[in-house]
Amino acid sequence: MLRDYLAAISGSAGRLVFSLLYFVLLANTLTIADFGRFATASAAGVMLSRILAFGFATPLYRIATVKPLLIGTYTAGFLLASLASLPFLAAASYITYVLVFRAEMAVSVFALIVAAETLLWRSTETVIIVNNGLNRFGRGAFLVVLGTALRALAVALFAFLGEPDLNNWALFYLAANAVSLAVAAGFFYPRQRLRLRLQLYLRRLSDSIYVAGSEVLFYFQTELDKMLVLALGGAQLAGIYAIIMRLVDLTAIPVRTFSMLLVQKMMRTPDMLKRLGSRLGIEAGIFAASTLGLLALAILLYLFPAILGSNIAEAAPLVLLALCVPGFRNLVEYQAEILFARGQTLLRAINLLILGCAKAILLAYLIASSESTREVVLALNWAFAVLYLISLLLTYSALRMPAKRV
Repeated sequence: MLRDYLAAISGSAGRLVFSLLYFVLLANTLTIADFGRFATASAAGVMLSRILAFGFATPLYRIATVKPLLIGTYTAGFLLASLASLPFLAAASYITYVLVFRAEMAVSVFALIVAAETLLWRSTETVIIVNNGLNRFGRGAFLVVLGTALRALAVALFAFLGEPDLNNWALFYLAANAVSLAVAAGFFYPRQRLRLRLQLYLRRLSDSIYVAGSEVLFYFQTELDKMLVLALGGAQLAGIYAIIMRLVDLTAIPVRTFSMLLVQKMMRTPDMLKRLGSRLGIEAGIFAASTLGLLALAILLYLFPAILGSNIAEAAPLVLLALCVPGFRNLVEYQAEILFARGQTLLRAINLLILGCAKAILLAYLIASSESTREVVLALNWAFAVLYLISLLLTYSALRMPAKRV
């Protein structure tokens, strides 16, 4: 476990470095308002990307973990499901554009950003999770780092060659993700003959759809805040908020690596969290690691507010106010992964729907009732604490039920 974690975290460490570089370059090349628009559209694309293949990446991951000789068969199923899902993905994307983005950007710009997230990067992620399922963590880590490095390179070229506006950046972003997918599929995907077995796919379809629905809901409740801030507070507030939440996201990278390995172990031994001490120990560790990560970053920005650029310096004084947000946010993600590992995908979807609705209500209330950006950021601590308590009750109630082996 430790060797696998070190192999996987090596990718996370590289990703952390290039993610920070990518974030700093982009946040200081675009205006704060345009950065807010892009970050929100990208978040919407991540949410919509879970519609691709109707969640069939999940059975592909399970097969890579427990029956790797069937990867070719399930890859054919993934490609078939991807084609079938395209009309649904296009319809959902257009509805999202009309509801949130129509007043903020042209439909062509939104389409480029969403295509980069849903068709290109999600497919690259599928290659990564198949390699992780095969315990090829070094390859998965390399692809994670490569994807982030290519985005950072795209920002550098964009700042040097292009006009610094959102329209041009969308093209550079699409190109970076296209190169990532070409390298991942061409050099790192397992070489097996593709075989169509419709009966096998139909047996896995219900679980795939449950997972796809729960994944959409998961990213709906994690990314909803950006869309609400853009819709209710405008692009400038959305930009400052996106900068703060991006810094929060950086603290989650090592935690997500740990969760990925824990999920794999739970898929083989679903009852490993029966002991209360194990649950409390893991959750305390996640909260402490997340909080200390943001605290270190907040102290650095307090001492050197312009170290990450002038645009990020505007949000630097607010980072410390969100100190508890990464801990609670990462714990909600971890608890959702517990139910996935145990095969309780329908319950996971229901829980995420409840959390998404609760988050929408809490954020709408705090944005409407706060008089300044400072108050909004400070209120995020209690909002995420409430979401964590709801998730805690829902998740550990579900653990009393027997795990479903898939």
